[in-house]
Amino acid sequence: MNRSSITEFPGFFGGRPASKRLAVILAGGEGSRLKTLTKAITGDDRPKQFCPILDDKTLLDVTSERVAIQIQPQDTYFSLTQKHASYFERPLWNVRHQQKIVQPENKGTAPAILYSLMRLNNEHPDATVAFFPSDHYFSDDEIFMDSVSAAFDAVEIDPDAVVLLGIEPEKPESSYGWIEPAVSIFGMMPRSVSRVKQFWEKPTTGVAKQLMSMGCLWNSFVMVGKVSTFLDMFKTHLPEMFRMFAAASRTFGKQDEAAVIRAIYSWIEETNFSSEVLERSASRLMVMRVSGVSWSDWGEPQRVVNTLTTLGVRTEWIQALAA
Repeated sequence: MNRSSITEFPGFFGGRPASKRLAVILAGGEGSRLKTLTKAITGDDRPKQFCPILDDKTLLDVTSERVAIQIQPQDTYFSLTQKHASYFERPLWNVRHQQKIVQPENKGTAPAILYSLMRLNNEHPDATVAFFPSDHYFSDDEIFMDSVSAAFDAVEIDPDAVVLLGIEPEKPESSYGWIEPAVSIFGMMPRSVSRVKQFWEKPTTGVAKQLMSMGCLWNSFVMVGKVSTFLDMFKTHLPEMFRMFAAASRTFGKQDEAAVIRAIYSWIEETNFSSEVLERSASRLMVMRVSGVSWSDWGEPQRVVNTLTTLGVRTEWIQALAA
């Protein structure tokens, strides 16, 4: 097929049903940059994903509800960290044990994603999975999740591809990562899919203005691909980490799984998925253009305050942070 552009796809491909669709919500981070905000709201140091920020719902709640628009709750998994158990046990009380992938400690996004993939591979090796950060705001969840569904369809057409969701920018934001799509005749159409030409991580404002004029996109870090494709990327770019988790997979669901995973985490270094795996896998990467929705990565207090102020939300803690 022509990988330069894809637009819309049906639910069946060549007479065969689409593969099982899974989701992983990444909720194991420390949220250290938002500590001032979480303390202002709750009085403690809980990570931002467990903090009630919008409509008295936690970011984890909001993300779970968004994902449930397209993915069945029983097919949604949660990447978590053991030290946060007191914060996630109550909101996830009705989630099956198998759906909670609990790391002994946070060692960055790469091991969190790899451990999740290995667990999914044991249950659903032929599945397609979408990864969702748990600290994002979308103005219209329905529109965004429709785009995620279209990204699943795109992966059915090209199973070797990983599709990133790129948000049409509203301003030349210098603190976001950007994706430069390759040129294609459908490249500026909503939900069109193009090859990824280049990543731009936190460009200067001047460069961001140029990227915006070129039709580049904000990198939402939401991505869709076959479980096997993601695993192959790890095997290629982080082979030692891949081998350790692959060996550990024999213990999954057994009594010694936790001890084996603790041993792995004590050995590995903190590793970033974007820089160590994703950006090194350019030949596999596609980007889908998402339009008609405002988006914010709530990784910094000021972004949260700006979004809520725009929405007309007024609270004591917003006023305190904005002062």
